[in-house]
Amino acid sequence: MVELHDLPAVELRNLLRTGEVSAVEAAAHFLARIEQRNPLLGAFITVTTGQALEQAKAADARRSRTAGGDLPLLHGMPIAFKDLTDVAGVVTTHGSAALDHKPAPADAPLVALFKDAGAISLGKTQVPEFGLTAYSENRIAPPSRNPHAPSRSPGGSSGGSAAAVAAGLLPFAPGTDGGGSVRIPAAACGLVGLKPGRGLVAAGESAGDPARLVVPGPLARSAEDAALMMDAMAPGGHYLGALRREPPRLRIGITLDSPWSGTFPFTPDQEALDALRAGENLLEHAGHTLGDAAIRYDNRYPDAFTTAWTAGVGAARISPAREASLAPLTRTFRRRAQQRSPAKLAESLAFLRRFQHDTLAQYGEWDLMLMPALAQTPRPVGWFTGTAHGSEPWPSAQWPGDADGDYRKQCEYAPWSSMVNVCGLPAITIPVHWTGGSSGSGLPMGIQLVGPMGSEAVLLQVAHQLGF
Repeated sequence: MVELHDLPAVELRNLLRTGEVSAVEAAAHFLARIEQRNPLLGAFITVTTGQALEQAKAADARRSRTAGGDLPLLHGMPIAFKDLTDVAGVVTTHGSAALDHKPAPADAPLVALFKDAGAISLGKTQVPEFGLTAYSENRIAPPSRNPHAPSRSPGGSSGGSAAAVAAGLLPFAPGTDGGGSVRIPAAACGLVGLKPGRGLVAAGESAGDPARLVVPGPLARSAEDAALMMDAMAPGGHYLGALRREPPRLRIGITLDSPWSGTFPFTPDQEALDALRAGENLLEHAGHTLGDAAIRYDNRYPDAFTTAWTAGVGAARISPAREASLAPLTRTFRRRAQQRSPAKLAESLAFLRRFQHDTLAQYGEWDLMLMPALAQTPRPVGWFTGTAHGSEPWPSAQWPGDADGDYRKQCEYAPWSSMVNVCGLPAITIPVHWTGGSSGSGLPMGIQLVGPMGSEAVLLQVAHQLGF
């Protein structure tokens, strides 16, 4: 008999709608999975068992009253939110020991969107401090670990959510992506991760994101499951229905160029190139036309992006007495952000708008852009920070203070992510390769496809066409 956590999210949703599985049954099953596996994986910071079961009972009562009619799209579906996102009555830690951990007074817009769609939150997932990094480790809870190799990181900043989905602790989960934070953990955990285009998903404005980099997007085990979540996140898009159609034949430009190369020269791992070749073969077999695309990026990008990316942490309300509790990278970038003039931030934002214009003009010669999702295999836990996080009790050591080395490693690990946010474009990561040679063995490696504005359905169609 197939267990609920092995079912595709679309199939579980259908069983919940027909009443073959109750919302309480689904919530209890996944809560038991979390209790069993979270001690190893560190995917959840907070599990809201009581609140989840109450909401599940209310969902079952609603279904009984309506006899199955007029149910919301995600009726009874278990999900969870990153611990950067406020859920009413639940503590939001932002992954930081420097903040008071108080229950949130109200739901964030993203949470309200999912509650209106009938989903039931099981808790809050692990994140890096303030969502700043490509790994999900902080000073308040054990690090998140990759279900495919627990010594490795699931990436960040949606690392706890990705680990939960990959391990069957959730059927799917929403993440948020400001510099790769959906796509990096999706690639590291062997998931489909979709970053929608800027403005498509109504998630509320943030004063800490002056370049409008951050967008919510789905982490899922298939394009079909991601499309179902997109139907809840962007109502009216009909993404699941679009998968019944094949995508058009597309001209796809292949590139290894990165705007980080001038500042942080890097060489992609062979596994990243193997994934790219696997993706090329799948796309050519599906009838698409591929060619090499040489993209020229302005070498002022790294400084401008870093200025915009860290502006929010500079403005965060943290008492001076608590600043010593910040992780070294956060503390360093906060100090630098506070020392910058408003004119410097304005200059960086103006540069990023020009960068967007120039990059879109180059991408526009192709229907989609293709590149590896990551330049390296999933990194060991503690690798970015130089902190040993083995089997010893957490926290195992003081974090070294090399913020610049940490940041450099992140940029070399994920050199094709952040510029997509700056350009506001949709992008999808697809797990096309495993280092062990077959699905489920070794470590997952993926490709990234970047499309023009409004191409979310096409990106999902392509992933589905390729068998994901």
